[in-house]
Amino acid sequence: MLSGLHALLADPAALAWLFVAVPIGMAFGAVPGLGGKIALIAVMPFIAGMDLLAGCVFLISLHAVVHTGAAAPTIMLGIPGTGPSTAVVADGHAMARRGEAVRALAASALASGVGGLVGTLVLALIVPFALALMQLVSYPEIFLLTLFGIGFSAVLSGDSMLKGLTVGAFGLLVAFVGVEPVFGTPRFTLGSAVLGDGIHLVTAVLALYAIPEMLTAGNRPQPPSARSLRAQAQASAGQVRAGLLDVLRHRWLTLRCSVIGALVGIIPGLGGDVAAWLCYGHAAQTSKRPEQFGKGTVEGVIGPEAANNSKEGGALVPTLFLGIPGSSGMAILLVALVPLGVSPGPGLLAANRELVWAMVWALALSNLAAAAALILLARPLNRIARLNPRTLVPHVYLLAMASVYISTTEWRAFLVMGGLALLGYALMRQNWPRAPFVIGLILGAEAEDALIKSLSIWGPGFLARPVSVLLIVVLFVSLWHLSRRLRRGSKAARRRASPDAA
Repeated sequence: MLSGLHALLADPAALAWLFVAVPIGMAFGAVPGLGGKIALIAVMPFIAGMDLLAGCVFLISLHAVVHTGAAAPTIMLGIPGTGPSTAVVADGHAMARRGEAVRALAASALASGVGGLVGTLVLALIVPFALALMQLVSYPEIFLLTLFGIGFSAVLSGDSMLKGLTVGAFGLLVAFVGVEPVFGTPRFTLGSAVLGDGIHLVTAVLALYAIPEMLTAGNRPQPPSARSLRAQAQASAGQVRAGLLDVLRHRWLTLRCSVIGALVGIIPGLGGDVAAWLCYGHAAQTSKRPEQFGKGTVEGVIGPEAANNSKEGGALVPTLFLGIPGSSGMAILLVALVPLGVSPGPGLLAANRELVWAMVWALALSNLAAAAALILLARPLNRIARLNPRTLVPHVYLLAMASVYISTTEWRAFLVMGGLALLGYALMRQNWPRAPFVIGLILGAEAEDALIKSLSIWGPGFLARPVSVLLIVVLFVSLWHLSRRLRRGSKAARRRASPDAA
């Protein structure tokens, strides 16, 4: 293992490319609609002919820090930078609205850094057991794990679980728009070519979050006076310290969510969305005040952010050592690594042990560098949260439209975005949750694919597999226990508020 660190430190070019990759990856994460996949595609033409070690370090570092950069628009503007950031937007942006944006960013940065380190450690330790672990999990378990994500998002959607389930079910229905995967039959496309490829995730996320936020921007309070701004600038240093202490205070939550994220990342086909929502649900389930989730609790930021980054370390296990991409982003990373001379598979560690350990160290160092950069940038970024909301409206509109066009290269996607924006605005005005819709849309295709394959291989008996039975029991017990705690917490909150109201 130390040979990889020595190889990395002994190669100034490789080390330099690591620190070049970190800001590029964070920038791609900070622009909604770009993310890790677009970042890898964008840099692939420039790595041709690059040295093997330098190229591998550059690609690993670039992809590892995307979710760290995505925290900035998610918390400051309420616009998820990536799909997994959707789990952070409710609590992170709520903290920003009440003047705690710097605290949320600092907590996010440190949780991401810890998650990245834990994911790296899991990558280093679990390689000998990866194949046996993945053999325990197949399509039935993937189907049930996607239900975990949808179920937790529904339960944690406010006072009404029925609203969350209704919105989540509608998101699942919208996920079926497009071409049916078995026979290739168009579904719900209304004869439109733009709907033939389904509803694009970037279009949906920006329509449901960015556009409604800007439509209500004129009703938000005006920015504070110059005197209070100076006071806030002095207080922001204390917020950085408070955010870092939040992670230390919830250190066991951070470690648990990091491990969960890494283990989810090892299972091909799940991805960061399931990891983020599983850990968001776990954070609420273990919290002393679960009723505060969705209203601006720092635990709702720490859990998903730790999982987002630790998932990358876990996803590298099947990608590098089995040649099986752990996610769509890892599939593109696999394509990018092959021209450099990397041959992913069971023999990679034996053939080039020093390179493998250098990549492991690059993953760890890039996460540390990204976490430090976000902590340093937390106070300057706080200026965004203090801007007059009306001045942001045209810029966010342009950013949203550019992101949608870059992702789809189809002008008719703007019509879809407009329709979903009306839906998002209606949900926001009626105080209905929006997150379950996005999660249903994200996980719908994965759930359908896993369900079809499970039924074709095992029939309805796939639910009787030992791991499936265990997951079903855990799912129902977890949701029942969490819903009870939420009801008790809501009643206690109303009792605490009633004397003040009187």
